[in-house]
Amino acid sequence: MNPLKGVVVCHGDLAPSLVRSTEEITGVHDVLTAISNTGCNRDQLEQRIVAAVGDQPAVLFVDMPSGSCLFAAARRLANLSGTKMVTGVNLAMLLDFVFHRGLTPEEAAARAIEIGAKAITVR
Repeated sequence: MNPLKGVVVCHGDLAPSLVRSTEEITGVHDVLTAISNTGCNRDQLEQRIVAAVGDQPAVLFVDMPSGSCLFAAARRLANLSGTKMVTGVNLAMLLDFVFHRGLTPEEAAARAIEIGAKAITVR
């Protein structure tokens, strides 16, 4: 099985910022692809997502559990095998993901949720 690809789908400049930060911290490049909804309609956003996933197993990391990014990803995800989607993306889950790409999409998505949730605390 090919290593998983991560596709980060967010509003505005959030996806490129998360991907760039992950790459700077880990030194791992070309694992995550940033997709923004800026300057496109839903069809164009869906096309961007499909092109980013390609024919490789992938986990889509979406910024919110609602909105244009989720709706575009969910619509296309239904037609893509070997993909899973996680909403509420945060830096902690992306940092962990780049080092655990040998998992199945299902395992990687579950791990991302666990790691991402643990990173949210009150002090």
